[in-house]
Amino acid sequence: MTDPQLVERLKKAGVTALSDALDRLGIEGQAVGIMPVARTMRFAGPAFTIRMLPVGLTGGVVGDYIDEVAPGTVVVIDNDGRPDQTVWGDILTFVAHAKGVAGTVIDGVCRDSDRCVELGYPVFARGNTMRTGKDRVTADAYNVPVQVAGVRVAPGDWLVGDADGVIAIPADKLVAVLAIAEEIEAAEDRIRTAVAGGMRLDEARRAANYHSLQTRAAAQH
Repeated sequence: MTDPQLVERLKKAGVTALSDALDRLGIEGQAVGIMPVARTMRFAGPAFTIRMLPVGLTGGVVGDYIDEVAPGTVVVIDNDGRPDQTVWGDILTFVAHAKGVAGTVIDGVCRDSDRCVELGYPVFARGNTMRTGKDRVTADAYNVPVQVAGVRVAPGDWLVGDADGVIAIPADKLVAVLAIAEEIEAAEDRIRTAVAGGMRLDEARRAANYHSLQTRAAAQH
């Protein structure tokens, strides 16, 4: 069971501050090009990973794993960025939403996008199309390391998504990344307040020590 307070803190921090925190720690976790079906969609949770492969002569299925995904978990599907065959659609959205799954991230495309919008279930992908992945790809492995837009995601790593995209945080770095992201958000609040009170932006940034918050820690002097 995921900690609801932790989930809310991650959502509140948002992916831009979390991205800056990853940069400060020298972690490549930005899944560039993976975007929400609807900009209002947000999620945070640990990864349940699936690696897809071309079906070849083996047969296989695309989506029967959903019954094993725990509430609060994020389904992460590595379909190698394929733009011409979907690995997520109406039925998977319906079941995942009913089970309380946190969201779905696909390095590839989805379909039946109206259903996830209707239910408010977060789906993040490279796009959507109508062509099924059935008999084209198969779920080859579960809960193994995968990659999403060139970012390594291991089972249990945390993913956060909002209107600006998706980031992945290694499980053992979650506390450190979140603490830095919240520090950045607090500094930005101080900057906005100072500027609203008449201070120049460059002065407000210096006063908040803003530049150092976004600079890789090892490179700071």
